[in-house]
Amino acid sequence: MERFVSTYPMRLDSKGRMSIPAPYRALLARDGLEHLYCHPALDLPALQAGGARLMAGIDTLIARYPPYSEAREELAGALYGAIEMVKLDPEGRVMLGEALKVHAQIKDEAVLVGLGDHFRIWEPGRFRAHLAEATAKVRALKQEIGSQGATRDSRADGA
Repeated sequence: MERFVSTYPMRLDSKGRMSIPAPYRALLARDGLEHLYCHPALDLPALQAGGARLMAGIDTLIARYPPYSEAREELAGALYGAIEMVKLDPEGRVMLGEALKVHAQIKDEAVLVGLGDHFRIWEPGRFRAHLAEATAKVRALKQEIGSQGATRDSRADGA
């Protein structure tokens, strides 16, 4: 299964359009889409974007809650209600809505970051800060996992 991968720095042109990388467009085309779905990330100053798999993930998340429950209604409103269907022009460019740009604080540059079944759109400075924080957390997790493995190994050796 193909995935949204890699990181692409992009500039917005004078009309506010941004190119979507060819590999990302190919994935959207496989879904039969001439647009992408895009919504503000709920817990980050970034945008979530993608095609059918992004929507399937949202559908699955919302379906965990009972129909007509308050939690389901709130989640559906926060996600479905905020999604914009952003049309790709013939050159593979999109124009993000103003509310999306404000949420992510995107002005004239953006970074598109593949996350497998979808991608995020960031303001470059915010992405650098997020990446530094995420990298530090991954390093700490790696050390924790490594030390847990060493503890298990020493117990297995009778130490």
